[in-house]
Amino acid sequence: MNLEHTASIASASTTHQTKVSRFKVYAMKFVYLLTFAALGYDVWSEIINPSEVWGSYDGVVYSFWAAYAVLMGLGMRYPLKMLPLLLLQLFYKSVWLLGIYLPLSIQGQLDTATEGFFMPFAIAIPIDLIAIPWKYVYKNYFQKLLRAN
Repeated sequence: MNLEHTASIASASTTHQTKVSRFKVYAMKFVYLLTFAALGYDVWSEIINPSEVWGSYDGVVYSFWAAYAVLMGLGMRYPLKMLPLLLLQLFYKSVWLLGIYLPLSIQGQLDTATEGFFMPFAIAIPIDLIAIPWKYVYKNYFQKLLRAN
């Protein structure tokens, strides 16, 4: 694969280009690979050989994570096209940390399962914040959204 110094994506509605640094492209690919491998292995192993009988929510969660892991694999090939997955990951982990973990922690009601999610989420959030090309996100999502109104 031939990578240039920067990845350029032409805007469909304008003639300018938004450039994403090589560092950001590789950082995104790293996050995609890490999520694809780690989450994919855990989830697909459990789907193929379940350790217990699942409730309906467990089935939905495992199905979502399995599909998510596969799509993250596509992100290694198409890092900017799959960028919404990184935004989803950042936002759902942040919401969980602030809306679920923090209140339970303050109330002293954390269980082992909830505590088990804390460290991976606490590590992933800053990595996502670093990997996501925020200038690109602003120009290609928020700025276009604001112009549409």
